[in-house]
Amino acid sequence: MQIVLLSGGAGKRLWPLSNDLYSKQFLRLLRRADGTRESMIQRVCRQVREAAPGVPITIATAGAQISLIRRQLGTDVSISVEPCRRDTFPAIALVCAYLHEVRGVPLTESVAICPADPYVASDYFRAVTDLLTEVEREGAAPLLLMGIEPTYPSEKYGYILPETGDTQSKVASFREKPDEATAEKYIDEGALWNSGIFAFRLGYVLDKMQEIFPFDGYEDLYNRYEELPKISFDYAVAEKEENIAVRRYSGTWLDIGTWNTLAGVMPEDAIGRVTLDETCSNVHAVNTASMPILCMGLKNVVVAASPEGILIADKHRSSMMKPYVEKLHTPVMYTEKSWGEFHILDADTNSLTIKITLSPGHALTYHMHERRDETWTVIEGRGHVKLDGNEFAVSEGQTVRISRGSFHTIRAETLLKVMEVQVGEDIDVEDKIMLFSS
Repeated sequence: MQIVLLSGGAGKRLWPLSNDLYSKQFLRLLRRADGTRESMIQRVCRQVREAAPGVPITIATAGAQISLIRRQLGTDVSISVEPCRRDTFPAIALVCAYLHEVRGVPLTESVAICPADPYVASDYFRAVTDLLTEVEREGAAPLLLMGIEPTYPSEKYGYILPETGDTQSKVASFREKPDEATAEKYIDEGALWNSGIFAFRLGYVLDKMQEIFPFDGYEDLYNRYEELPKISFDYAVAEKEENIAVRRYSGTWLDIGTWNTLAGVMPEDAIGRVTLDETCSNVHAVNTASMPILCMGLKNVVVAASPEGILIADKHRSSMMKPYVEKLHTPVMYTEKSWGEFHILDADTNSLTIKITLSPGHALTYHMHERRDETWTVIEGRGHVKLDGNEFAVSEGQTVRISRGSFHTIRAETLLKVMEVQVGEDIDVEDKIMLFSS
């Protein structure tokens, strides 16, 4: 058995906390039983391990998310990297080729494809393992879906119409995302929400991709990935498969794609430096910025603040923010990396000030810049700097000046916090030449 989690997107509906590098599934807003916070993807992986101990987890994602995934999930998950964005069918075909050729998974082994960020009950992934067991059964349908029993007539999801009301049934038809009235009609007919969960034997998807886009193994598919059609798994495979079944799931399942739905599972009304007065009603506020927020007399409102912006929205209207956010073009001011995190404090035409936090034992890559100088000032902790081959220890209060053209890195001995000031005429993230990892 194999479980694949699809991790993509920028999560613009959770702006200003999410951005192109720090997607919604990585936001640490949920609470564990011990009181510490976890992200959606951390919660999902924890639930997979609890429900299916020993079943390998593979994350299918873009290259920009690799560092974040390693930071939050460590090295006990595999990662299949998309060289560019396509849609779910190319992503699923690529991860299947990766599993077979890179990880050595047999073509007959069952695979479940799941989103990386649903908010679900503990029995959800036990139901997923039931799908995996069923699809390996002799005579089973080659493609098995999980359908969610609707709790309201949603316009956000596609619908699956089963032939019967049994726990598992053949699929009669699929329905596109409807308006509310049509959704009510679908529910009356016994339709289920399409959860984006697919189970099949590994070779099934590879055969389907060969029919659409003949390829010669994983490396060939990866190198020609940009040529693949942008098409969803539903359109390319599911809706064309005649022998397809759906198993219903009636437990907790939420797609946390908006502030309104996130507020429904937040363990508290306010996170961060937030004060709500006694006249506030149904207000949720999240503040990851340094300044405090005071809310008074608000009702049915979500407030979110980060270094990238501030959102104040009616909860219902917050689900409609995406086209407005796309026009803002705000730069990424914070993200996590495999080595720690960075926080941009000030950006000007010819200068950039960043607070870098390195986890113990981790280091930046050994690199240099052609068009900017840098100054590092250690504000907490101890570490070692390597500058043009020369190594020396640094600690709180020490400053290191790095001229353009000089190779440099810093490694943390303890938790290490460094203020980095970049100065140059053309400060650009592309101005980085790496010699080797250090």
